[in-house]
Amino acid sequence: MSLFRNKKYSSLADLVRACQTGDTRAQTAFYERYKSRLLGLCLRYAKTKAEAEDIFQEGFIKVFKNINELRNVEVIDSWVKSVVIRTAINYYHRTTKEQQLHSNLDDYQREIDSGDYGRVITQMDMNVLLNIISTLPDGYRMIINLHLVDGYTHTEIGEMLGISDSTSRSQFLRGRNLLMKKLQEKGITQYEIF
Repeated sequence: MSLFRNKKYSSLADLVRACQTGDTRAQTAFYERYKSRLLGLCLRYAKTKAEAEDIFQEGFIKVFKNINELRNVEVIDSWVKSVVIRTAINYYHRTTKEQQLHSNLDDYQREIDSGDYGRVITQMDMNVLLNIISTLPDGYRMIINLHLVDGYTHTEIGEMLGISDSTSRSQFLRGRNLLMKKLQEKGITQYEIF
């Protein structure tokens, strides 16, 4: 398997155990295993590529710092993803002086038929959708990514962001409406499969 170039790491479990012992070659292989996938995840939460790279690096510092606490190697993929997402949220809180969760976007408060919303999300090209999501204000982008893309519940989002689940729901609805408006501005109105 190309992920385990060194025969010493014949499986993911071997690689994780080697990382837990501080083996630098294992850490490099582990880092490379997740780099492209998780850097893409970081780009969804960041404003710029440089911020995404900072989030990714900070996330991996936390991964290596806490990897000894991991007992069940089978959950390594979700554990690493969770660490990086929480790092992105912490980065957002740390770098954003003013929460934009309550942005003044009266122009975009018009409700859009939720049936159309569901169809567009399931039928459109994910790259197109992620590019449009990246243009949303920070607070909306954060909640849309957490709920729509990464599948967190509003209760979980509330705990991560330090807001109530009802605030998460209302911000999601406002973000969703803005997202639909932006999709319409791009001429995406038929919601056909690309």
